[in-house]
Amino acid sequence: MTERITFFDTKIEFLKGVGPQRAALFNTELNIFTYRDLLQYYPFRHEDRTRFYTIAEINDALPAVQVIGRIRDWVIAGEGPKKRLVATFTDHTGSMDLVWFQGISHFEKFLRAGTEYIAYGKAIAFGSTYSITHPELDPLTPESEQNSTFQPVYNLTEKLRRMRVDSKLIARTMRQLLEVAYPHIHETLPDSLLEQYRLISKADAIENIHLPKSQAWLKQAERRLKFEELFYNQLRLIKNKLVHKTEYPGQVFRHTKLVTRFYKEFMPFDLTGAQKRVLREIHTDLVSGKQMNRLLQGDVGSGKTIVAFISMLMAIDNGAQACIMAPTEILADQHYYGLKVFADQLGLNIGRLTGSTRTKGRRIIHEQLQNGMMHIIVGTHALLEDAVQFKNLGLCIIDEQHRFGVAQRARLWNKNQEIYPHMMVMTATPIPRTLAMTLYGNLDLSVIDELPAGRKPIKTVHRYDTHRLEVFGFMRQQIEQGRQVYVVYPLIEESEKLDFKDLMDGYESIARAFPNHPIGVLHGRMSGYDKDFEMERFVKAETKIMVATTVIEVGVNVPNASVMVVESAERFGLAQLHQLRGRVGRGAEQSYCVLMTGYKLSKETRTRIETLVKTNNGFEIADVDLQLRGPGDLSGTQQSGIADLVLADLAKDGAILTAARESAQRILEEDPGLVLPQHAPIRNQVEIQREGETNWSRIS
Repeated sequence: MTERITFFDTKIEFLKGVGPQRAALFNTELNIFTYRDLLQYYPFRHEDRTRFYTIAEINDALPAVQVIGRIRDWVIAGEGPKKRLVATFTDHTGSMDLVWFQGISHFEKFLRAGTEYIAYGKAIAFGSTYSITHPELDPLTPESEQNSTFQPVYNLTEKLRRMRVDSKLIARTMRQLLEVAYPHIHETLPDSLLEQYRLISKADAIENIHLPKSQAWLKQAERRLKFEELFYNQLRLIKNKLVHKTEYPGQVFRHTKLVTRFYKEFMPFDLTGAQKRVLREIHTDLVSGKQMNRLLQGDVGSGKTIVAFISMLMAIDNGAQACIMAPTEILADQHYYGLKVFADQLGLNIGRLTGSTRTKGRRIIHEQLQNGMMHIIVGTHALLEDAVQFKNLGLCIIDEQHRFGVAQRARLWNKNQEIYPHMMVMTATPIPRTLAMTLYGNLDLSVIDELPAGRKPIKTVHRYDTHRLEVFGFMRQQIEQGRQVYVVYPLIEESEKLDFKDLMDGYESIARAFPNHPIGVLHGRMSGYDKDFEMERFVKAETKIMVATTVIEVGVNVPNASVMVVESAERFGLAQLHQLRGRVGRGAEQSYCVLMTGYKLSKETRTRIETLVKTNNGFEIADVDLQLRGPGDLSGTQQSGIADLVLADLAKDGAILTAARESAQRILEEDPGLVLPQHAPIRNQVEIQREGETNWSRIS
């Protein structure tokens, strides 16, 4: 193992054709220092150079063409920025132009009339003549014609391009490295997996991801490396999960008197089958003697809050305290007022701690948490302060947990030193299955996939800005029937002043259109007190229309609000639009969501709008969002799990991920310590990871 690490830790400057100067460029621009770094610098795509076209075969539909021809002559045309070198390129079927705006002096010296070249690039028709601007141009040699294959294209910086470091140079460097490195690339997966999934060797995969022999070899290489990447990602998560279940004790909550009393005397509605199933899963954790570490997923309006409250009762019934932490004051207040009704019925002491809590109130809360008089505390980041200490914190619930960092969650966890509290994280942002497996594979997953009985599906429509008067008429009709309306404007940090103006202009426009109806306004610039005041007026139906930014995106619950109008809907993401829509549809009346846009919409925007009009299912919407944006852009995914994935695409590689997870699960169940001889390749990779590497699928 030491020999392998030593070889791949060799500095790239010792590779033929690199040297100290070019190595320094690779270091600073690409973060490539060693043989290992270079081999793991995968191309982001490959160009098909296996086909040669004649000039007569060129057409507009081709993304790029490769042509063998001769330079007949060239001229310098134009002046200033329009100055260019135009070469006439011919073969036996016709002629075309090759054009350079940059590097003109270089090509004047390089081009030889009558010499055969291979030209490659995107051909565009100008009249009856095709032209390639800044083509790749290489003299034709017997080797170049034979070596035409799938060529790798690497991500490059502008500085590298200026220094004439291109994908071809990196590919040549890679070829030289592979000639010496291939015998040193050891297998990192057991034979059983290679045979079961018909995977090629690690060495063949590395060679063919960079320099594929054919398209079939390229596909095999990608499949092998994606499987390995996902296998080690899942192995780490599942191993952490198993360690957690065996090494972290949890308080045992056997007594259920409070839960039974709440069920019999105060439960305001019947639980859905999904809520009952999830509560059974939580109860099993809480009596197991092991720390619960569970993700509770549910669509907007699915009833996560009541599940959270009953879970808290299980802790309180056994002499422990419970807390729920939310990312915003509005959401914390929503939880507090929603839970306080139930807590008061049972005689429980519930408190609220946020950034705006006054000093005196804060001191009382601190004392009551420390002496155990407070049973439930609802708060924001204020719960993380050192002054917040519990007598016996038994259950931590983190809502919209993707908005909190790992370190913040750990601080809450460490509030109980003797025995860690049970942890439950909740999200109303549905997460696609593949993303959940990668981000939260170390957590047990509970899903509330059923809405409460009697809820009518929200009707969603798309209207263009020119139909605003029609939308105003519909709003007026709903208000006259006793309903209330949200009108939401986007607020993007980069253009905050402009967006604030849009919001206030919108408010004035609505005020003119609805002179007889009280209107509230809510935005991020307001103080906590003013936000509370405006929300309270809307909750009490003192205002009929709430003009707001996305501060109402999560958690706001006003059952009488039946219309959500989203202005400039094209500026919102799918998940955000779904969350906004979830602010209505909480009462028995039919609710509506109106998505307002301009006429100029991109294809992706149209897909987003059409998806929302077609379905209310948050999980279907999340899948479309993943397809459109990829995992890296989805809310909360800039964390462990996604960062390690280089080749795997969770939107496309779900089948590979499932196979990788099942394999990792099976191997760890069979051999938790990875001590069996057949698992030596995995054990070696795990040991390398422990030495500081984050990527378990690294070359060794």
